[in-house]
Amino acid sequence: IPPIHPSLLVMSSTMLDPRTHTQTQNKATGRQFGRTEVIENTLNPDFVRKFVLDFFFEEKQNLRFDLGFMLIMVPLLLQDFLGQMFCTLGEIIGSTGSRLERTLSGIPGKKCGNIIFTAEELSNCRDIATMQLCANKLDKKDFFGKSDPFLVFYRSNEDGTFTICHKTEVVKNTLNPVWQPFTIPVRALCNGDYDRTVKVDVYDWDRDGSHDFIGEFTTSYREFSRGQSQFNVYEVKKEKITSLLCFCLVTFGLFNVIHHCLPRTQLNFTVAIDFTASNGNPSQPTSLHYMSPYQMNAYAMALKAVGEIIQDYDSDKMFPAYGFGAKLPPDGKISHVFPLNSNSENPNCVGIEGVLEAYFQSLRTVQLYGPTNFAPVINQVARCAEDVTDGSQYFVLLMITDGVISDMVQTKEAVVNAAALPMSIIIVGVGPAEFDAMEELDGDEVRVSSKGRIAERDIVQFVPFRDYIDRQGNQVLSMARLAKDVLAEIPEQLLGFMKTRDIEPRPASSTTTTTPPGLHKLRI
Repeated sequence: IPPIHPSLLVMSSTMLDPRTHTQTQNKATGRQFGRTEVIENTLNPDFVRKFVLDFFFEEKQNLRFDLGFMLIMVPLLLQDFLGQMFCTLGEIIGSTGSRLERTLSGIPGKKCGNIIFTAEELSNCRDIATMQLCANKLDKKDFFGKSDPFLVFYRSNEDGTFTICHKTEVVKNTLNPVWQPFTIPVRALCNGDYDRTVKVDVYDWDRDGSHDFIGEFTTSYREFSRGQSQFNVYEVKKEKITSLLCFCLVTFGLFNVIHHCLPRTQLNFTVAIDFTASNGNPSQPTSLHYMSPYQMNAYAMALKAVGEIIQDYDSDKMFPAYGFGAKLPPDGKISHVFPLNSNSENPNCVGIEGVLEAYFQSLRTVQLYGPTNFAPVINQVARCAEDVTDGSQYFVLLMITDGVISDMVQTKEAVVNAAALPMSIIIVGVGPAEFDAMEELDGDEVRVSSKGRIAERDIVQFVPFRDYIDRQGNQVLSMARLAKDVLAEIPEQLLGFMKTRDIEPRPASSTTTTTPPGLHKLRI
């Protein structure tokens, strides 16, 4: 079997551009972000090159990764396919520790292996470091020679793992190598955190890719920077072997910026659906709850549009789902907060598809009735939110309704109370009704008040779905437009809660400039 030289191609693919509201084509189109370097002679490549992408929380950003290899005896343009993987940028960021592992596919009947991604928000640190390294009395690894040493630099991640960020060249047949000077952005080395752990491994290069491990040491950029006027000396350790590695470091291009990053926050997504009689008989095509075999109704579209984006930031993908305003079997009791899965002990549904399935099943078993009361559902989610106010979790409630709120006084009180909790409320109005009263809850201009109390924050976002429906009947485009608008305020609302509770960002040694709302730079 000829030796393999893997390389990764990164593509973005999408069916539409929700920012310009223009559809591109009927099938997905994409653009190439770039390629990694080629790594020789390995089935377990660890790519050094990183990709910087703009991240929009409120949008579904599709990605495709193609893995290919080159044969050593043919030109570099001739590549073979090893597998591919599709995901969204939100899935990577929303995974535990922003680390996502998926199976490669694309070759029928063949196991293609796994691919692992890590993502991190970039600081705006503009420091650049130039380093030169040398070593003394390294371990001899080659039988007929000495060693062919090279260095691999890793930055530490939040979950304790390490990500490769630089490799030096190989210096042949020596135990006292002197590597060429190299320049590296400090944010690539430690993302602007001068005290972040940096690990350096020393290897002996082998032609077949099975490089021998000589040893390692850990340090930080702050320690590196002390070598501007003198050598830094580190011990390279492996079991009982100790060698000396001498460092000389020069830095330039220093700027005063702050790396500001909030603690990792878990989003908890809850759904509440209006089951009042004003929606019409679900068995009739005129009903807003009508289950057509050919297209989704407005409730399903709104749920899927928002849910499929926000689910990427909910690690367990278990979503409480409720209905309100219906008579429940067997006694016909009216309920304003009933679980769609009929399990009062555990209202969680598995994924957005599970929520949709429970919603459709409830339409077959309950009787649509009334009135349209919001307060019970808001209070239900608020009770969960009040137990976790340390910034580790944030709750998002999506309410979909067709009509005017019947308990406005109680709802305003519930919103004022919820504004003091880690919680946001999204209300989507479906159908032709007038929703003027809903605007009172959306406190963009005037904060909601109740009994003389004013809400601490604006936590409600209301939109009528009809404003986002595509004139050509394209449901995918309609859903993308809706999701973009209703989710755009969530990051700022979350940040607003953190600030009101003085929940501090992680301390760091350098700082960021202001990032436009909804836009975050990430490295994967």
